[in-house]
Amino acid sequence: MHRGPYRSVLRATAAAATLALMTGVLAACSGDGPDGTLDDFLAGWRGGDLSKVGFVGADGGKIAAPDVLEQIKTVSGDLAKQPLTVSAEGEPKTTGDDATSAVKVDWTLPGDVKWSYSSTVRLTKRNTDGWRVVWEPAILHSELDSGDKLALKRLSAPRASILDAAGKPIVTPRTVITVGVEPQKVTDLAKLRAGLAAQFKKIGVTVDTANLADRVKNAEPTSFLELITLREPDYNKIRPGLQALDGTVFNKQQRPLAPSRSFARALLGTVDEATAEDLEKNPQTLVQGDTVGHGGLQQKYDATLRGTAGVSVVNGEAELFSAKPVPGKAVKTTLDVKTQLAADQALTIQKQASSLVAVKVSDGSVLAVANGPDGGTVNTALTGQVAPGSTFKAVSAYGILQTKVATADTPVACPKTATVAGRQFKNSHDEALGSVPFHVDFAQSCNTAFVGLAPKLGADGLRAASEALGIGGKWDLGVDAFSGKLSPADTPTELAAATFGQGATAVSPLAMAGATAAIARGQFKQPRLVLDPAPAAPAADGQKLDAAAVTALRTMMREVVTAGTGTALRDAPGGAVHGKTGTAEFSEGTEETHSWFIGYQGDVAFAVMIQKGGAGSEAAVPVAERFLQNLAKN
Repeated sequence: MHRGPYRSVLRATAAAATLALMTGVLAACSGDGPDGTLDDFLAGWRGGDLSKVGFVGADGGKIAAPDVLEQIKTVSGDLAKQPLTVSAEGEPKTTGDDATSAVKVDWTLPGDVKWSYSSTVRLTKRNTDGWRVVWEPAILHSELDSGDKLALKRLSAPRASILDAAGKPIVTPRTVITVGVEPQKVTDLAKLRAGLAAQFKKIGVTVDTANLADRVKNAEPTSFLELITLREPDYNKIRPGLQALDGTVFNKQQRPLAPSRSFARALLGTVDEATAEDLEKNPQTLVQGDTVGHGGLQQKYDATLRGTAGVSVVNGEAELFSAKPVPGKAVKTTLDVKTQLAADQALTIQKQASSLVAVKVSDGSVLAVANGPDGGTVNTALTGQVAPGSTFKAVSAYGILQTKVATADTPVACPKTATVAGRQFKNSHDEALGSVPFHVDFAQSCNTAFVGLAPKLGADGLRAASEALGIGGKWDLGVDAFSGKLSPADTPTELAAATFGQGATAVSPLAMAGATAAIARGQFKQPRLVLDPAPAAPAADGQKLDAAAVTALRTMMREVVTAGTGTALRDAPGGAVHGKTGTAEFSEGTEETHSWFIGYQGDVAFAVMIQKGGAGSEAAVPVAERFLQNLAKN
């Protein structure tokens, strides 16, 4: 009676056992696929450890994992140390004991260039060994075969130019001549050295030939022993004399150069081969042999000018991938070549450090930034922080006239000395004018007259006048520049000193050129220098200056030239010059002074500063005169 149910239970148990067996077989088949081996291979490829993977060659023979890893490195060639990710694209396709899987290969090349492509990994199953990867160079790229190797080629980007106000490149290919000596042509070494020195002296160049004898002795007879490279105009001045010397040889070529050696040199900077420091700071973008901007605009805008290098991946002569270089982008400035050359030439005879800045009155464009000697290495013209001396009387005088402390005709005493809170102030050369109209005090640069007016002007009045002319403002020209720092004028003696440009006030030649342009224009406009890329935050235009005050001030500045301390400029070519001389003390315990002149002629305002040059009329005024003469000739 119980047999039926018992048999039913047996049937159910047997069915369950059969289902379990089938499920186990299916699970075993799924777990025995190539997926795990593929994952281990891709992880090992990425991580540099293939110890979990078995390999066979295309011929079916086994290959040790370390050998495969070494072959991957060899075939990868220049890419072996580049960042790499590899990942499976979908499930492997299995046919019997063979399988294939598409994989995605992503390289990060120098310059953060991405190279992505698909490749194929073949796998095969051995009864005793399970799934193995079939190693072949085509895994890295379908175009690769045994013995191939990937190589990187860097594609340099053409460096862009710094442009002048007309949009023309400042630095262009120019002819240079390298002067050298060929040992076999030397007949009298002593005579050659003396002759070279004499010729180079004619153009103001010194070349050290002290070791020339050793160089000639140790060189091959036909060697070219380089001495100096000259611009063609300089070379032409001494060409006959050089060519007459036995042993001299010459090499003519083109080099990218500015119009002259000194042309805005401190502002522009230079382009040179990348240093070890450059390479260390920019490992992804620079390689040995690249050129880099050093100093000035070339350094500040180096990434813009240099562009982005391209890169190609090649296998022998076959190019597998290429990212084209992105040319550099030009930087446009307001510099005017004619004005810059005039400024540079004006400073050439100065032995002391010197600066000259010229600004276009109508719109504030910086026309010239010159530093001497020989172009300078520090851009004092824009970033110097020095006392303005009596050139600051133009600022104080605007405040005095605007607040009606005095008019141009108000009699103001100019004694030999003036004492404030126990401190004595005096005039240059102990001058004493007596009681004369304020415009005479200004023209003759009487310190004591300004000391006497200082309490009536006050610290607030001096500050307001300075700010109205842009001194101490927040400027953005696209390059480092110092707009000035105002004295707090918080004591009677400091106020007195600050009123005639001494004390704690500091300016740059650019700041004073900007203030001069504001006087000529009747309104402050921040000087502008870099036009493209445009500066982020240039200062807003100032309020219109007091018309009566600024008109009177212009007349007073003209009197400086016609009957005051700047009379050397009275007959300067190009029209009437308005200006103010300045003699700036800069250190206690020394009688040395900086020499200043600020002025404007037509649409050009300018500031000249000669460090340790003495009185303004002694050094700065002659430079200003040469500048205007050069400007009229160029």
